[in-house]
Amino acid sequence: MLLPFVILIAVFYFLLIRPENKKKKAAAKMRSELAVGDEITTIGGVVGTICQVKEDTIIIETSADRVRMEFTKWAISTKGTQSTENAPADTKDSKDKK
Repeated sequence: MLLPFVILIAVFYFLLIRPENKKKKAAAKMRSELAVGDEITTIGGVVGTICQVKEDTIIIETSADRVRMEFTKWAISTKGTQSTENAPADTKDSKDKK
């Protein structure tokens, strides 16, 4: 009678909790390895190059106007450039010709 609950908890752990913990560890590692010159994207979509790294914040430079902005490290989403190749492709309905 207790076995189904144990199995259910194990399934939740391996399908939900464990992958989330791995993602958090990978994000924390990426944020700790940020260096001057890295191109990053923030969670708000701002893209820039790191100019200065402080203990809890970074300063990035965006656009050709050399605008500098300061962000906390947890606001960094990805390191590297984002490609727009993941946009949905045109789908055309194929209709049978009679």
